[in-house]
Amino acid sequence: MFTGLIAEVGKVQNITHLKDSVKIEVSCNNVTGDLKIGDSISVNGACLTTTNVTDSGFTADVMKKTLELTALVNLKAGDLLNLELAMRFIDRFGGHLVQGHVDATAEITEILPSMKWTQFQIKLPNHLLKYVVPQGSICLDGVSLTIGEITGQLIAVWLIPETLKRTNLASKKVGDLVNVEVDLLAKYVERLTRGGQSND
Repeated sequence: MFTGLIAEVGKVQNITHLKDSVKIEVSCNNVTGDLKIGDSISVNGACLTTTNVTDSGFTADVMKKTLELTALVNLKAGDLLNLELAMRFIDRFGGHLVQGHVDATAEITEILPSMKWTQFQIKLPNHLLKYVVPQGSICLDGVSLTIGEITGQLIAVWLIPETLKRTNLASKKVGDLVNVEVDLLAKYVERLTRGGQSND
């Protein structure tokens, strides 16, 4: 479980394409002090398991299903990655409950900078719209954000300079895909109101 508060921005050093998976090598400075082989780590919002850890970074395998569901399939050497270690329940809980189980990818359709914040417009897939509400939480590339407005399939989020400074969202461009995880509580509420029935 994660909170959506990014600990560090790492960088893809190398990508090895295997038969049904991809091995990524990530350079970073801070998270490795608390990271061990087998630990979970959120990489752009996707929960991965570390297979090797050094002072200068870590490696992780990205399985076929994760590649199908996330924008990690488009990673290349040099890309910046939002990193977060799994939460400890003794820590302050500053974001919202994030599993690291990406629901879908979504396209950035507009970026509107201003003096105090930058607005991102994100086009969500239709099947996720029922889980979002104005002022509700959403996780984009591992970052816990608050939804400001909803217009059709578009949601608007406002990023303060500190968020841009501490995450890879400052490097995003219109047309880029981000990993989306909607609020876990919204999914549970929906299933409860359906009496445990399938969403299909």
